[in-house]
Parts: sequence; structure tokens; C-alpha cells
Amino acid sequence: MGIREDNKCLVTGSCLFDNHSFFSPEDFEDEEELISRTTEQFVKNDIIPKLESIEQHDYNVTRKLFAQVGELGLLGVDVPEAYGGVSLGKKVSGLVAEKMGYGGSFSISFNIHAGVGTLPYVYYGTEEQKQRILPKLVSGEWIAGYALTEPNAGSDALQARTTAYLNDAGTAWILNGEKQWITNANIADVFVVFAKTTHGMTAFIVEKGVSGVSIGPEEKKMGIKGSSTATLLLEEVSIPVTNVLGELGKGHRVALNILNLARLKLAFGNIGTAKQALQLSICYGTTRQQFGKKLVEFTMIQEKIANMAVAIYASESSAYRTAGLLDDFLHSKEDAINELSKYAMECAINKVLSSEALAWIVDEAVQIHGGYGYMQEYEVERLYRDARISRIFEGTNEINRLTIARAMLKKTVENEEIEMDENISRNEQFLYYSKQLFYSALEMFAKRIDHQLEQEQECLRLLADSIRDIYMMESVLIRNQKGREKYREDKEGVKQLMTDVLCEEGYRQVEAATISIISSLESKGTSRRAIVDSIRSVTLSMYSNLILSKRKIANKMINSGKYVVEGG
Repeated sequence: MGIREDNKCLVTGSCLFDNHSFFSPEDFEDEEELISRTTEQFVKNDIIPKLESIEQHDYNVTRKLFAQVGELGLLGVDVPEAYGGVSLGKKVSGLVAEKMGYGGSFSISFNIHAGVGTLPYVYYGTEEQKQRILPKLVSGEWIAGYALTEPNAGSDALQARTTAYLNDAGTAWILNGEKQWITNANIADVFVVFAKTTHGMTAFIVEKGVSGVSIGPEEKKMGIKGSSTATLLLEEVSIPVTNVLGELGKGHRVALNILNLARLKLAFGNIGTAKQALQLSICYGTTRQQFGKKLVEFTMIQEKIANMAVAIYASESSAYRTAGLLDDFLHSKEDAINELSKYAMECAINKVLSSEALAWIVDEAVQIHGGYGYMQEYEVERLYRDARISRIFEGTNEINRLTIARAMLKKTVENEEIEMDENISRNEQFLYYSKQLFYSALEMFAKRIDHQLEQEQECLRLLADSIRDIYMMESVLIRNQKGREKYREDKEGVKQLMTDVLCEEGYRQVEAATISIISSLESKGTSRRAIVDSIRSVTLSMYSNLILSKRKIANKMINSGKYVVEGG
């Protein structure tokens, strides 16, 4: 069995996700690879040597780096050429964000600027606004900020108290309020600010130099210390009526659609940092000796390295797949950005998957370093602290899980009963049965819960986790099949091994989540015990020797000195 011309798995059951096209890192061409290497070299040669100064809030260093990265064209990847950008789309934007993920706090400043700081103008700005602002953002002359969060409006960000009203002459908007935890606050020249009006939530363009705009002191943070984070204070700030961004009363559309894109960009940054943590772990493990052996010769350390690599592969496959889907969709019609909620689920999946993979990976990196990992002189100590924010940024993972589950519940998903071909692979069986389990849980949940969804957040979490795991399994399975058939990759190489691990372990996770959901619901007719027994009676050609598979994966990474999947 393989993949069809439209890249759909032949044994996926009904279509939970859009599989119109499938993009993976192997599809990048020479031009994109050059951009990747350019970004990588910039981080290595220009950012990393200055990280200590950045961590000490030397804003001049950060501003100079923005000017440099602007000269390289990396601030304009998502910006049309008419405004100084290069318009290369979400796939290349993701590639740049991934390589920037090695750049510590600067990567956060960069992603906010190039993402939520710039994209509102690209998608919602008037021609005058685009001509006036975008070239300065693309060159690095200006740095951008995005002001949505407030002291009493975090996860419920659309309940902002910041207000805007028209002056008596109707020539200017007057803004009052307080925006909290604003990234780039002390270095930004222009902000996208959300405020309540009589028309509803509206987005405004506010330049820092305007009277009434002030910045609070730097927040004392656990990690990402080098990125400026402070409160934006607005007191009778007068801005021209031409500074409305998008439509009056439609600011929620700007906020939510841009946040969807930000979640995917954050996922790529997480992937880059995760690869850095793995590389540092391998480097340390090959030089550190205990009991007369290198650390990487101990199989329990190899297991950690393998699990780290497998988690990166899952996040990488899912994120680039989603970026490809978004590029296709955004190019499909002129107003596609206003329908981006169609992919809110996929963006949330990637945010949750990558941030939790990163959290686990940096924790294991510290563990491999032992006591040295706890010392600030070793880089993994900083990575550990920096990574923690990723589960909170761009909507907490709890909020994102609710987004995932609600989006799926809104879909009309019909479970197509497909007769299984006895010749399909084990991994295709794992995916097929995972979907069948999910349908069972979804159907029972929908029937039992009715209108009380908010009282069943535990089940919504389990549904979201199953959706995440299925999306991941489908992504790595299609990527592996595509690699073998299009690129003639080794059928027994490291990609196959990682796909085997992810599909088997993914199935086990979906099975456990399904049993938990069904066990928690009131059951009429068929007993819950009977349903659970039925689930457990499914016989698959399992279990394989995952320990041996992971040793082979670890050896591939150790021999390469870093995360690598090329050559199988």
C-alpha cells in the first residue's frame, strides 16, 4: 500500500484533516536550503556570541541585530515584494523560525516582530498603511509589537478593558488602557493595539512616540530574559482615524486569525530549540565518561536520545505539513485570511505538540548533563528556563486543547466503514484503528454530553490529545511513504524506524484516552465494561521491539552528532 497522487493515505478512514497536499522538509529546493543555511550562519556568527549582552537587555545590540537580519531579507519572508519583502510563504517562514530557534531570547523578539507584529499589516492594512509601515518593518528600521493581553484578560483576551472613542471632531481616536506582558515593548516603534469601541473590538496602529504612550519597567522573568517584556500604558493617546487596522468592530477577526499563524510560527521555533537541546546532549554525552564508558554508550541514555529525536520528527512532520496546507489555502482566494479559522485546529495541534515535546526534551537534556545541567555555565540550563513559556505563549495549552476539541466537534465527521486490506502495513493498521477508537469516543461523548461541554473539560482534553496523536501519526506515515516512493529513501532507514515508534506508541495513547473517555460517561444499554473489553480485544500485529528500534535511532543521531534524518 502507498499514497495516492493527492497524498492521502489509502487507509485513513474518513478524512479528519485536509490532505489536499502534503509538504515535508525534503521538498525544499536549493533556494530554500540557501535561506536555511544563511539563517543558521547568522545565528551562529552574529546572535550566539551576543547572547550575554542580549540577556542583559542591551537594546542597542538587539536593534543592530534587527537591522542585520533585515539586510539579509529574513524579516520579509511573509511580506509581498511590493513592500520590500520576498513573499515566500509559511513553509519558508517556518524554516527561518526553526533556525532562529537556536538564537535564545532573540528568536522570541524576531518571531513576534516577523509574525504578529508584521502580519496584521500584510493581511488587514490599507494600501497607505502598508506603504508607510511594512518597508520599515522589513528593513529592521522599525521593530514591531503586538498588544492584546491585559491584567484581567489573559486567556480570555477578547474581554479587554482598553477603550477607544472618537473625539468630538471625529478626526481622531482616543485610547486609554493597559496592555500587559508585551514582547518587544522597550524596543518596538509601533504596536498593533486592541481596544473596545462602540462598534466592538477594534485593532489600531499606535506608534511609540505618540503623546500618552509609555512603557513600564522590564518584567523579571524565569526565562527568555533577553526579550523585552513590559506593560504598554495608554493615557488619552490620540491617533488619526486612518490608524484603524482592518474594519471597525472586527478586531477579533484580526486577533484570532493572526494568533493562529503565531501558533504555527511558535511551533517552528520550538522545533529549532529542541534540535539544539538534542545536539548539546549528544555532544556532552560523547565527551563525558562514567564507569569507564562514554555516556552515550549506556543504553538508557541512548533511549533518551532516541525519544528526543522521535519527538522532534513528529513535531517537524506535523508543522511543515500544516505550513504547506496554509500556503495552498492562503493562495487559493483573495480573502482567505478571514477564513483561516478553518485551520485553527491544525495550528493549535502544532502549538501543543511542539511545546510539550520541547518541554520534555530540554528536561531530558538537563538530565543527561546531570549536575552540570543545573549550572548556568552550561547552555541547557538556559534552554530549560526559556522553554517553559512555550506552553503559555499564544494561548495556554489548555486553551489550545479546547480549541482543538471544539473545532472537531463542529465538524461533520462521518466514519466510513472501510474493509481493511489484510496486506496493509502495521503502521497503517495503527492509524486506522486509532481513528476507529476516536470515532467511538467522539460519538459516545456527543450523545451523552449534550450542551454541557464546559463541564467536561477533562474529556475534551482527552479528545484533543487523540486528535493530536492521529494528526501526528498521519503526518509521519504520509511523509515516510512519500519519501520512499518519491525520493527512493531507504525502506529500513531511520525515518521508517521513527515512524514505527510513533505509530505504535501513538495508537497506545489513543487507546488509553478512548478508554478513559468511555469509562467516564454514563452508559445506557451496552455497559462501559463491554465497550472497553471490545476495544482491548482488537488484535494488531504488535508489539514490536521498540527498544531495539530506539537503539538504532540513537546510534544514527550519535554518529551524526545532531538530529538528522537524511539518507533514510
